[in-house]
Amino acid sequence: MKYAPPIELTDEERSTLEQTVRTRTAPQRDLLRARIILAAAEGKMNREIAAALGCSLPTVGLWRTRFAKHRLEGLKEAPRSGRPRTYGPDKVSAIVAQTLTPPEPRTHWSTRRLAQAQGVSHMTVHRIWRRYQLQPHRVETFKYSRDPELEAKVVDIVGLYLHPPGNALVLCVDEKSQIQAINRTQPLLPLRPGQVERRSHDYERHGTVTLFAALNLATGEVEGECYRRHRHQEFLRFLRRLDKTHPDGEMHLILDNYATHKHPTVKRWLQRHPRFTLHFTPTGASWLNLVEIWFGILQSQALRRGNFYDVDMLVATIRRFIEAWKEDAKPFVWVKTPDQILAKARPRER
Repeated sequence: MKYAPPIELTDEERSTLEQTVRTRTAPQRDLLRARIILAAAEGKMNREIAAALGCSLPTVGLWRTRFAKHRLEGLKEAPRSGRPRTYGPDKVSAIVAQTLTPPEPRTHWSTRRLAQAQGVSHMTVHRIWRRYQLQPHRVETFKYSRDPELEAKVVDIVGLYLHPPGNALVLCVDEKSQIQAINRTQPLLPLRPGQVERRSHDYERHGTVTLFAALNLATGEVEGECYRRHRHQEFLRFLRRLDKTHPDGEMHLILDNYATHKHPTVKRWLQRHPRFTLHFTPTGASWLNLVEIWFGILQSQALRRGNFYDVDMLVATIRRFIEAWKEDAKPFVWVKTPDQILAKARPRER
């Protein structure tokens, strides 16, 4: 057997190889190659290395030779040619261009319909769509706020989120109206192995309630109250509750532009309670209110799949959810600056 001299490693090469060996997520082929070179640097023979690492003698010789010629680059996988592309760039451009042009009278292409039009397979169209991140079957909605005070309101509310006043309480307040007490006409078929939860399509409606809720910006806790109606009287009752629950200090309430929030009776009450300061979201931008996120969580985790025989049962469920939320409440963290929001909130010039 031909003698293979020891491999001399630089400090950088040794550090790189040892780091590869310590990395748990490294591919096994990379671990093996690094161990072969480290063992060779210790002066071990090929046969000894092969026996210790459980690999063949030609494998050890191959990677020692590659490392001797190309150093660390020699341990990397050589690029493979792979299967040549069936269609050239002109065909790809034609498929992309036709994807962007809806086929009359339809609103968008499907992979099979476009494949038939272009004379290719639907998998070819699928791969090209994935490469260029094209998803004709999807659509998203957007809405630009036309509020003339858009910038001032965004700066005001986001300023409260990013830099809340130290000695004041910030509450995100809103109403979730028309929550339905729905009872399915047939018993629920529960989740079990091999079968998802199933429920009947038709249902009976047993009334609605409106939930008034306030999200504490600092703690993430929520306090709420359910009322049968959605008027300024109910909103005023909720304000009085907040006044009683938090008797001291300034309070900043973030609200949308619903008429009940600006009713003359509510305004007169606020004048008598100057520690309350109201901050209104821009028109058509109620998503700026963080309590909307919590409403979405309530809907998905407690209401959407619930079954309620009457309004009282619905209200009890909402109250239990609020109490459970308080036990593990965490604040929502706002990260967007006013400039980042305004860059997307303003209509784009065409």
